[in-house]
Amino acid sequence: MPDGRLVPSRRTFLVTAGLVAGAVTVPSRAAAHAAPRSRSLPADPFTLGVASGDPDHDGFVLWTRLALQPLAEDGLGGMPSRTLPVRWEVATDERFRHIVRRGSAVARPEAAHSVHVELNGLQPGRDYWYRFRVERYISPVGRTRTAPRPGTFGPALTMAFASCSNYEHGYFTAYRRLAEEDPDLVLHLGDYQYEYRKDTYVAPGGNPRDHEGPETETLADYRRRHAQYKTDPDLQAAHAAAPWLVVWDDHELDNNWAGETPERPEIPQPNFPERRAAAFRAYYENMPLRRTSVPRGIDMQLYRRIRWGRLATFHMLDTRQYRDDQACGDGYRACPAASDPERSITGPEQEKWLLKGFRVSKARWDVIGQQVFFAQRDSDAGPLKVTSMDAWDGYVASRERITKGWVEAGVRNPVVLTGDVHAHWAGDLKLDYDDPDSPTVGSELVCTSITSGGDGGDSDPADHPFLQINPHLRFYNNQRGYVLTKITKKKLTAHFKVLPYVHAPGAPVHTKATFVIEDRVPGVQQTYLRPVEGASAARAQDLGRRTVREETVRP
Repeated sequence: MPDGRLVPSRRTFLVTAGLVAGAVTVPSRAAAHAAPRSRSLPADPFTLGVASGDPDHDGFVLWTRLALQPLAEDGLGGMPSRTLPVRWEVATDERFRHIVRRGSAVARPEAAHSVHVELNGLQPGRDYWYRFRVERYISPVGRTRTAPRPGTFGPALTMAFASCSNYEHGYFTAYRRLAEEDPDLVLHLGDYQYEYRKDTYVAPGGNPRDHEGPETETLADYRRRHAQYKTDPDLQAAHAAAPWLVVWDDHELDNNWAGETPERPEIPQPNFPERRAAAFRAYYENMPLRRTSVPRGIDMQLYRRIRWGRLATFHMLDTRQYRDDQACGDGYRACPAASDPERSITGPEQEKWLLKGFRVSKARWDVIGQQVFFAQRDSDAGPLKVTSMDAWDGYVASRERITKGWVEAGVRNPVVLTGDVHAHWAGDLKLDYDDPDSPTVGSELVCTSITSGGDGGDSDPADHPFLQINPHLRFYNNQRGYVLTKITKKKLTAHFKVLPYVHAPGAPVHTKATFVIEDRVPGVQQTYLRPVEGASAARAQDLGRRTVREETVRP
């Protein structure tokens, strides 16, 4: 490729990982002398895979967590109650012929034997491969990437984003298909795991898999639930394919929690602060986050900004920890309190931070990675406005301040990325959603779930009542999947990827729809793919640009 990237095929990546893992089956003489045989680990502790995250132009975070028995009831993974040295290596090639950095970290029992390694001093805008070693065991190989050099655009960025992966509701095949796209960067926008005990939340048609343990309330519960998710091979493949930027939504703690308020505040829950602290601690232990996100009691700094050269700035938001409690309840309501100017979904400090980021941004694309539906989504065809109190519709003044903030700052291309709602959506953002002639000032792309809600079903967007009531909403689909984007200086192209089912493993993936956001042209434009002569429609869908002609239709 023009930028000299070393990009292996997916098959090569997996085979290499297997070869490397199998190459160290007998302890070396040095390892044998390092610890008495009775203190050696009895099995491979890398059962939860590896991950990287929060890339900068000269580094990133590497992560792993050791667990001999991932589902051990105490949440400690069956590990011995002692520290263990963990060696790590970073190379410029997948076979580790050219190792550029190596070192050692300590896996401590009080941190559930998790390891976070923050690296800098690497070359900008290139791929790296990494692995860990403990005693005679070696981890799977992960691939990661540094951002372009500050002030430069670098090549096109392939970025995928996803949300809502309920282990019980299906198989994580969408994660596997996402990994096979060879993205440069992955955003996870929340509901990485779900808190419910077995069969509390049942998908249509039943749950093909079960959660282990009770509803998560204690530190041991959350550690164990994270471990169950991390044992999934498809999720491990997605983590190993690219660096991730993660933010939570509600199910990492408790459905529809808000600030220090649980889902059902009418029921006394004096342990909720302890539950929140436990969830935050387990989240950090199991994610590739920098030390700036180490929890402090019931607080955790999760909103942050990641710059991808001049091409894109990612403003990652936390719309749970600082929000006011939902007005009028959590569901769809006609609620005057939703417009209260004092109500906030971000809290004042995060709002101030975001608005300042808009003012100083020099990026071509300002991308807001966050959790819940941003645009107005009215469900009533009459004069009554009935909207979700858990989304930005429940915090109208907060949304107006943020939107006006990027307009007044002259943000060149504001794009909001959203999860939560278990369906694909695309829409235009307005200052006044009640005026159809109000100018479009931004774009929103919403990813469906990985599994949450079960198989879902294909649908005709034209028949969805929300699209008829809300003309700024352009697309809807209720299948499972993710969104794959390509970001260049001239446009952002979003492919809405879907799977026909998740009740069984191995589903294929295809592109349901493609939308384009052009530089300095706010709003989404659908791109239709037409087969060229001699190529069937199915073949065109499978092979993309090689057999199709693009036609962009402007609304």
